[in-house]
Amino acid sequence: MPTFSPLWRNGALALGLLLPGAALAQAPAPAAPAPAQSPDTVVAKVNGAPITAGDLAVAADDPALSLPGVDEAQKKGLLVDYMVDLKIGAQAAEKAKIGDNPDFARKLAYFRDKLLLDEYLEREAKKAVTPQAERALYDETVKAMKPEEEVHARHILVDNEAEAKKIAARLKGGEDFAKVAAETSKDPGSKAEGGDLGWFTKERMVAPFADAAFKLEAGKISDPIKTQFGWHVIKVEEKRTKPVPSFDEMKEQVEAYLTRKTQQDIITKLREGAKVEKTAAAPAAPATPKADEKKN
Repeated sequence: MPTFSPLWRNGALALGLLLPGAALAQAPAPAAPAPAQSPDTVVAKVNGAPITAGDLAVAADDPALSLPGVDEAQKKGLLVDYMVDLKIGAQAAEKAKIGDNPDFARKLAYFRDKLLLDEYLEREAKKAVTPQAERALYDETVKAMKPEEEVHARHILVDNEAEAKKIAARLKGGEDFAKVAAETSKDPGSKAEGGDLGWFTKERMVAPFADAAFKLEAGKISDPIKTQFGWHVIKVEEKRTKPVPSFDEMKEQVEAYLTRKTQQDIITKLREGAKVEKTAAAPAAPATPKADEKKN
């Protein structure tokens, strides 16, 4: 939570963040993993108030407390120090009656509602995002995919037509394309690779370039082609139908899509079943542009 960040920056964990290399260099060789602790196991006390293994687990899940590159044993030690600072600060705030402030009460209510919603959506998404649902979405997506032609091509980019014509003549005379590209091309992205652009579909390139590349037969050299970038000479290496990505390649995207869709559907359904009343004091929502307005 944002209110924890000053303690995080100024407490013992700040040392671990600023000097991770030094801390790691002094760390002993990793020991065998310790047996799992019960969430109720007390790991420290602050003025008699316990800090448990369960508290550490909650803190470890906080993205703001991420410690990349720090091993688990060291991270747990740093988290204990952080939780000690947190507890000390919270106790001081209690004595100062910060909790009695109406603004604090509103913030507490907001973050409670947010945590409840996040936990609820996460739990419901886990129920819906099953291996069967992932596979079904993948199969449905792949079935709807239309075959696309791909081209593997090289190009040389120069400033004017006259230079492009000279280069095209050299290439059609048998000179090595990669060597000529390295010598003459103005394209910094592909020059070092002998002009190689890899595989691409037609819509990924500007129209004059794409039209020429997809009309060429494999192994052929184009006449000079003009685009907004300059003059190109193209060689098509290969053509193929774009391969369908495997389930493993798409799994993360499928899981993310199903999770978002499930959570959006839940919110929509909850809204439909709720009685929502906005008073005259509520700010007006911005108008949504109509379809014809969006086109203009």
